[in-house]
Amino acid sequence: MQEHMAINVSPGPIRPIHLISDYFPHFYPFAEPVPRTPDLLPAAAPANRSTPQRQHDPEPEADSDDSTALGTLEFTLLFDADNSTLHCTAHRAKGLKPPASGSVDTYVKANLLPGASKASQLRTRTVRGTRGPVWEETLTYHGFTHQDAGRKTLRLCVCEDPRLRRRRQAPPLGELRFPLRKLVPNRARSFDICLEKRRLTKRPKSLDTARGMSLYEEEVEAEVAGEERGRILLSLCYSSQRGGLLVGVLRCAHLAPMDANGYSDPFVRLFLHPNSGKKSKYKTSVRRKTLNPEFNEEFFYAGPREELAEKTLLVSVWDYDLGTADDFIGGVQMSSQASGERLHHWQECLGRSDCRLELWHPLDGVAPQLGN
Repeated sequence: MQEHMAINVSPGPIRPIHLISDYFPHFYPFAEPVPRTPDLLPAAAPANRSTPQRQHDPEPEADSDDSTALGTLEFTLLFDADNSTLHCTAHRAKGLKPPASGSVDTYVKANLLPGASKASQLRTRTVRGTRGPVWEETLTYHGFTHQDAGRKTLRLCVCEDPRLRRRRQAPPLGELRFPLRKLVPNRARSFDICLEKRRLTKRPKSLDTARGMSLYEEEVEAEVAGEERGRILLSLCYSSQRGGLLVGVLRCAHLAPMDANGYSDPFVRLFLHPNSGKKSKYKTSVRRKTLNPEFNEEFFYAGPREELAEKTLLVSVWDYDLGTADDFIGGVQMSSQASGERLHHWQECLGRSDCRLELWHPLDGVAPQLGN
């Protein structure tokens, strides 16, 4: 009777040991599920590290732990040299540090430095309610040349939507600066870079602060004195059917701000000198409150190419002011006496027929003196 009782009791403690190891393997390191776990984790990790489209740029320096706490920004840059454009695609941000208000509605703001901030300022849409916003939005700079790539820096800021805060301007959640000389033309590069604190410096006294400019600006922006007035994209074509010159005013980029709000109301004037009659002067429509206007307007000057070769085409950009004199922003003179790309553009146009040639030209800061 006692032996029979021992046989019945002995399987009792064995059964619960088997069941616990199945449902709670972390209590028993000798159970089967434990050695299978480390085989799965390393297999996924190298796949993420070996992705060629995401890489850290070694140039921007961070403040170690303090800067990495601000989060990271993933973006892609492409310098399209054939079309003179710079494309910046903002993908996503990770680990953003929320502001004191707790709001996490964010957007990305881009600027080209040095230069007037609003002349090159672009921004994405606002993504609401997350610390890991995904934008997947491309910002495009027109009129971006090889010279710009060699001397300019792209500043990207992750900002809180100012419409959700009572104060006028909320500080960025973090920023980064990328020297564009690192880009290879016509080749896209992707980055995942830590955000840093915004750096401010006092604006030099030589710059005008009476037009609503802040006393403190980013340290690279403070070098804006003597910066270019902007640039204009012109198309020239000698039409054999119409017997004259077609001048297209396509767009301007990075114009100098002339108004107190930091913008301009630009329009373009055209004057063919010497020429008589009203058909020698044209002007485009006015584009309100912008430093990167798009016109896409075309004008015609009749005459044989031999006569046009002896004339000068004056192209000037102005800021429209109601009730007062318009402010001159910059101008370009196209003639056989010009030099560089202006001369090449003029000669190529008159040397061919029915061939439209487009080219960007930097604006001079001196107003034309050959007529009004």
